[in-house]
Amino acid sequence: MPIRKLSPLLINQIAAGEVIERPASVVKELVDNALDAEASMIEVAVEEGGTRLVRVRDDGKGVPAGEMGLALEQHATSKVAEPGDLERVGTLGFRGEALASIASVSRLRMVSRVRGEAEGVAIAREGVGGGGVEPVGCGFGTVVEVRDLFFNVPARRKFLRSPGTEMGHISDTVQRLAMTHAGVEFRLSHNGRVSLDLPSGQGRVERAVAILGKDLAEGLIPFEEEAGGGAKVWGLAGEPSLARATGKAQHLTVNGRPVKDRNLQHAMREAYRGLIPPDKFPLVVVMVELDPSEVDVNVHPAKSEVRFRNAGMVHGLVLNGLRRALLAKDLTPKAGFGRGANGIGTPVLTPMASAESESASGAFVDYFKRMDPTQKGLVFEEVKREMAEVDPVGLADAAELGTPAMPAPVAGVERVLQVHNSYVVTQDDQGILIVDQHALHERVMFERLRARIIDQGQALESQRLLVPTVVDVDPGREVAAEQLAWLVGRLGIELEPFGKGKLAVQAFPSLLFDRGVEPGAFVGELLDKGQAGAFDDGKGGSGADASVVEAALSEVLDMMSCKAAVKAGDKLSDGELAELLKQRESIERSSNCPHGRPTTLRLSLKDLERQFGRS
Repeated sequence: MPIRKLSPLLINQIAAGEVIERPASVVKELVDNALDAEASMIEVAVEEGGTRLVRVRDDGKGVPAGEMGLALEQHATSKVAEPGDLERVGTLGFRGEALASIASVSRLRMVSRVRGEAEGVAIAREGVGGGGVEPVGCGFGTVVEVRDLFFNVPARRKFLRSPGTEMGHISDTVQRLAMTHAGVEFRLSHNGRVSLDLPSGQGRVERAVAILGKDLAEGLIPFEEEAGGGAKVWGLAGEPSLARATGKAQHLTVNGRPVKDRNLQHAMREAYRGLIPPDKFPLVVVMVELDPSEVDVNVHPAKSEVRFRNAGMVHGLVLNGLRRALLAKDLTPKAGFGRGANGIGTPVLTPMASAESESASGAFVDYFKRMDPTQKGLVFEEVKREMAEVDPVGLADAAELGTPAMPAPVAGVERVLQVHNSYVVTQDDQGILIVDQHALHERVMFERLRARIIDQGQALESQRLLVPTVVDVDPGREVAAEQLAWLVGRLGIELEPFGKGKLAVQAFPSLLFDRGVEPGAFVGELLDKGQAGAFDDGKGGSGADASVVEAALSEVLDMMSCKAAVKAGDKLSDGELAELLKQRESIERSSNCPHGRPTTLRLSLKDLERQFGRS
C-alpha cells in the first residue's frame, strides 16, 4: 500500500480512539468545556448508558456565531495560542480535539447563544457529513447532543459494557468533577430519572458530604497544608474505619482536574500506613492547588495523568497534611451494641463518633475480671456483685518515654486488669476501653523501631552469636540477600557466606534476641519476603528516594514489631499492664497496630446503660 495522507475523518477517528474510550469520556470532555466556559449550572442527561444519547447543557459564555463551525474542526481551540501556553495550562481542556473526535464517531448537534445576542446558532455533524451553521432560538449557554455513539465504528461499539455499567462510569466522572467545583450546580439523569442533583453555592465540605454520603460526615477530617511557591492542599481524610476494598472512594484533583497520580497515591498510602489493612484503600478527598507552570498536564490523551516539576514537594505536601489530620484525631473505634435477628444485643464495631465527654463511671470494669469466657452479654446482678467484691488494681508509675506525644491523649484512666492473659480492660471518661495487648505492644515496638532507624538514622544494637545460625538459601534467596544488604545492615544483622547454598547469621538484633525470636527463622522469612518483592520500593538503598526507602523499612519494621511484641496468652504483671497503657498515650497512631487492626475498642457509657435498661 503506497504512502498517502489520511482523510480528516480517519484522522479524527484515530484521535477519538485515544480521547473517547466510552460514553463517560464524552461526558468528561463536554463538562470540561462547560466549566472552562464559566458555567454556573451543568445538566447531563443520558439514555441507555450514553450509547443512545448524551446531552450536556450549560449556562456558560457560549460560542459566537462566527466561531461555531470552527469549534468542530480538529485542533481548533481558544485556550492555547502558542507553544509557551502549554507550560501554564489553566483550563481543563486545551488541545481542541474533543469536539472533532466526538463528532467523527457520533451524530452530534450543538446549539449555543452568547449573552447579548438576540438568537443562537446550531450546527450538526454525522461522522463525515453535516450541514452549516443555522440561526436558532435558544437560551444563553451551550447544549451539545451526542447520539448513537460509535454508530460508524462497530468494533468500538461492540466492546461497550451494559447500560448500567456505562452509567456507573458516567456517574463517577460527574461526581469527581462536581466534587472540585462546589460552586457549580450539577444535575445528572439517566433515562429521565434524576440520579444526582447538587445545588450551586455549596461549600467544599458540604459538596463532598453530598457526594460521599451524609452518613459518613462524622468520619471525615478536614485538613489543609501549604508549601513554598503558593502550593497548597485541602482535603478530607476519612477515618480508618471508613476504608474501602477499592480506590474508588479516593478523589484526587490538581488545579480542579481529576487525575490519577502514583506519586500522590503513594503519599496517601503512607499517611494511612498502620491505620488500615494493606489490602484496603482509605476514603480521601485531596485537592492540590499550585502554579500551572509547576505541573505538566499534556502527558496523557485523556488528560488523566500529570507530571510535577517538583514531585517530592507535592508528595510531602499531601503526606504531611494527611498525617497531621490523622494524628490530631482520636481514632479509637467504638464498639456499640446492635440488635440481632433474635433480639439479643450483640457487639458491633462502628466508626468513632465525636461525642461529648461523659462523666466517668468505671463501675463496670471489674465485672470483666471474673466473667466466664463462654458467657454472652452482661448480667446486671453479677456486675453488682463484682463491684462489691473486687478490689481494683491501681496503675503503677512508669518512666517517661522519649517518644512524641499524641495531640489529644486519652485522659482519666484509673483502673486496669488483664482478661484471659490477652486483653487489658480499663476505663476513660467516655466508658470502658478494651485493649488487645499484642496489637498495642506491636504498635509500641514499631514506633520505637521507626524512631530509631528512620527518624534518627541509627542502626539497631546487635549481639554477636557464639555459634552462628546457618540458613539454607536457594538462588532466589541469594539474590534477595544481595539486594537487601543495605537493609540487613541497618537492622543489626550480619550475614556471611557459609559454603554452597548457606548463609551464616553472625549477629542479630538484641531486641529480637531478648524476645526469643529465632535468628534463622527470622532471616529466612526476611529473605523470602525480599524474593517476593515486598521491599522493592527501597531497592538501591541510599540511592533511592527517601520516601520509598522509608516505605521499605516500614515493611520490615512491621515484621520485626510483630515478632518482638508480647503475645496473646502472655501473663503481664500489674506494672507491665500500667506501663503498656501509659505507652498507649505516648505514641502516635496507638489506635491501630502496624497492620491496621484496632488495638483498642471503646464501650461507651450510653451503650452500657442502654444494655442495662438504664436509659
